[in-house]
Amino acid sequence: MQFKNIFRKKVNANKPKKSALREWGDALLFALIASTIVRGIIFSAYAIPSGSMEGSLLIGDHLFVDKLAYGARMPITPVTVPFTEPTVYGVKTYWDGIELPYYRLPGYTEPKKGDCVVFNKPEELETPIDQRTTLIKRCQATPGDELRIINSQVYINGKPAANAPRSLMEYVVQTDGKDINQLLLTDLSIQTVQQLSLDQYVMLVPLDKLKEFKSYSNIKSVEPVLVPATQYDSTIFPHSDHFKWNLDNFGPLVMPKKGMTVALNDSTLTLYRMAIESHEGNKVETNGKDILINGSKADTYTFKMNYYWMMGDNRHNSLDSRFWGYVPEDHIIGKAAVTWLSTDSSANNMLNKVRWNRFFRLIK
Repeated sequence: MQFKNIFRKKVNANKPKKSALREWGDALLFALIASTIVRGIIFSAYAIPSGSMEGSLLIGDHLFVDKLAYGARMPITPVTVPFTEPTVYGVKTYWDGIELPYYRLPGYTEPKKGDCVVFNKPEELETPIDQRTTLIKRCQATPGDELRIINSQVYINGKPAANAPRSLMEYVVQTDGKDINQLLLTDLSIQTVQQLSLDQYVMLVPLDKLKEFKSYSNIKSVEPVLVPATQYDSTIFPHSDHFKWNLDNFGPLVMPKKGMTVALNDSTLTLYRMAIESHEGNKVETNGKDILINGSKADTYTFKMNYYWMMGDNRHNSLDSRFWGYVPEDHIIGKAAVTWLSTDSSANNMLNKVRWNRFFRLIK
């Protein structure tokens, strides 16, 4: 007895067979679509170009960024050249003729204090959000938190915040006049910034090596380099002499939170105008003592988004929220997950250029 295979796919004898070129084209198209989805929604690779996160992350570290953690942000400018920077040799690789509203898929967590977060730079207001410069910093404050910095120590809601173990600070180091062993400095990842005299230096010291460094007999004192609280710095947010803040002494400032309402006056408008006007799309004007939002007098404002405070671990060598303010939720790309490659451009041979001990290293 013979049985017919009823599940056999019928072949259309009249259907022309795909050419090898067509099959390769279909495969490449599928690969492009699949990789674009993976890169756009699941994870992306980024490189560390500056020292603002040393010693947690090094120049030359290449990272995988988990976009699912906080929820994948859908493209705002969907027409772009895949796998390119926003500009190449001064030419834009995207078309801003179409800009979609901000939308984010649900994530499995939210940005938390201590997370290394990848985001777009908030102050580049003339550029679409998802095409702005990409930065990585550590989250210091979350929506609704009161942040204050006293002598470079961050305080959240009145309590000292945990510092990253390998965060860097500048110190004035006083010795007994004897030379400091350079191998010791290398082993402790300490960098000499400046020699002030025969027995005095400015050095970058990792927090987790500070106690050991102080214990050596030829080290007489190690004092942090701090900007006095009385010294106003106009480059520091909110760039107003109503708030005489600086790099090491800042605040208090409450992070805007979705649904949070603030009373509007000269002080709160100075602190929150960028959020109200630039990030949430309102027209803000003043008429004498009156504050007008979208043409109507307003005594209060209710925020539409959550905002975060981001700072580099290399505290005196980081352009961060202290300079351009809080980061809106629609600027956040994802959570830095793992270092998959690290290269040292200053190494003198190819073998030493690769930092093998940083391969597939979890980011903390």
